[in-house]
Amino acid sequence: MFIISFMDPTFTLRNYIRIYQRPVYIMVILNTFRLSVIVTFFALILGYPIAYLLSHTRKGVAQILMIFLVLPFWTSILVRMYAWMVILGRNGIINSLLLKLGVISTPIDLLFNTFSVIVGMVHFLLPFMVFPLYSVMNGIDKSLVMAAYNLGATPFKAFLKIFFPLSLAGVGAGLLITFILAVGFFITPALLGGRRDVVISMLIENQIHVQFNWAFASSLAFVLLIFTLIIFNISSRFLGIDRIWGGKL
Repeated sequence: MFIISFMDPTFTLRNYIRIYQRPVYIMVILNTFRLSVIVTFFALILGYPIAYLLSHTRKGVAQILMIFLVLPFWTSILVRMYAWMVILGRNGIINSLLLKLGVISTPIDLLFNTFSVIVGMVHFLLPFMVFPLYSVMNGIDKSLVMAAYNLGATPFKAFLKIFFPLSLAGVGAGLLITFILAVGFFITPALLGGRRDVVISMLIENQIHVQFNWAFASSLAFVLLIFTLIIFNISSRFLGIDRIWGGKL
């Protein structure tokens, strides 16, 4: 694919130059990263309390909760996205409930927009945020927090000064894994998104199956790969992600 990206049909840089010459492609790339950042943020907001709860409950309870967390993986992502279409549609469960309660007088648009894309992606990616967080949190020595209590720290201050800094390696890994997966998402934006929610994976699919332009699709894929590798390298340097795999503190 790397070789194909430079062929049209002979060696050329035209495919890469084309990306930066047309604003629409830049907008799609920026929209992809913007959407990935938003999804990663909400996954962290939801995933951190869940991982904290798992690390502070009894082993048996934690295992049961983990089963519920993993359970959606047993269902196809395509089926899950269609389920969200049923839930978020104008005649879906949420609109029907709000209409019955008198909260709204007409159905609101919850589907085929950025909101529905974020909901679907966060739903799928949440476990990928929770797993590294839980792995790190479960390895934190709880006696350190108890020592802070004995020294007069409040629960919030002990969490802020002791537990949270020790969990940052898990936060960094969760952010990185979730973000990289979100950048390459296709099914969710394609099914739940609108015209303003086009991402680079959809553009690549269009170039292959509609335009039959494998060379340009390959160049788009490698531009995405380069940006992702840059972000990975920066994140691993500043967030200490290597600690999870036994790196030095």
